[in-house]
Amino acid sequence: MNPPASDRPDPRTADSLELQNLPRGQIHRLHIELMQDGLGAPVHLPVLVARGRKPGPVFGLTAAVHGNELNGIPLIQRLFGKLDVEKLKGTVVGVLAVNVPGLRERRRHLVEGRDLNHLMPGRADGNVGQVFAHRLIDRIINRFNFLIDLHTASFGRVNSLYIRANMDEEATARIAVLMRPQIILHNPASDRTLRGAAMDLGIPSITVEIGNPQRFHSDYIKKALTGVRAVMANVGMVAKRKLVLGAQPVLCQSSDWLYTDRGGLLEVFPKVTDQLEKGALIAQLRNAFGDVIREYHAPETGVVIGKSVNPVGYTGARILHLGIPSPVENAFTQKLTTQRLLLGDALVHSSQRLPRRDLEPDNRNADASGPPPSA
Repeated sequence: MNPPASDRPDPRTADSLELQNLPRGQIHRLHIELMQDGLGAPVHLPVLVARGRKPGPVFGLTAAVHGNELNGIPLIQRLFGKLDVEKLKGTVVGVLAVNVPGLRERRRHLVEGRDLNHLMPGRADGNVGQVFAHRLIDRIINRFNFLIDLHTASFGRVNSLYIRANMDEEATARIAVLMRPQIILHNPASDRTLRGAAMDLGIPSITVEIGNPQRFHSDYIKKALTGVRAVMANVGMVAKRKLVLGAQPVLCQSSDWLYTDRGGLLEVFPKVTDQLEKGALIAQLRNAFGDVIREYHAPETGVVIGKSVNPVGYTGARILHLGIPSPVENAFTQKLTTQRLLLGDALVHSSQRLPRRDLEPDNRNADASGPPPSA
């Protein structure tokens, strides 16, 4: 039975995340105001903050940077529903919906057609999206020691459970492997994304793509949540569990979207995570009368990261997101194999941990020079 509404605390309103003002041993509900709408009403970001009794890192999760990408919301809710603040070491921050205007309108963009995830780190004196991006980074994100940014495919497309991460960075490579996705795409952040802005601040960050838009993709949510808990255990915030890493993810050194060269009714044949040989038939395009007017083939051997499911395609429509796996002898593959061997030991024996930035503002002096927390 759900508790009565009177037992649920009202969110506290603030214009920034000030962790030192939030008592330990509690889970706090916040409404953080980053902007006002056209009638002057505040736009509040719903934020959950779990303050552990013991000091430790600040672990951040963000969801719905694109307003139609919802799977991160129940992941954060379920994570907080199981957190024990009496045993938690450090602080977990969950921004349940970054792009509140887009979510309310069931659209990807913020306002004025602006893609918030290509405006970071924003500008204090810029347009609507730039100001919003700047305040998000300045008032919330720069408090974090780690960031996992949760996304999905967009309208008309479906995704595997995959991660974009810079696999040349030890910390982000380790986080990516701990998440245990189907595919890991080596992708240095350089496109004005939230992940890129956080990395520029020295915050190890990854992007997790959790399935499909404007729906709750329950099996992917469950798998991604297990990965988040494994990362938290590895940095010493929660107790470790003996975990089986499962099938090794496909590590891709690069990827490309394939596009149509004319319009028509599009049918894409492979499923996500399918392995394709070079030259394999991947799609057909038909005219209004049903005649096949184009066939498309895989330009290289690869794996299907995502694909279009919208049959109505103008010239230049997306067909398929093809990941190019790293060769066995490639340094990326060697790094992944090494990381998995290390993590297999770390998850059970607590002998390896992610590097840590400065800790929470109210306990840096006490903890920064001390040993990492034990499991």
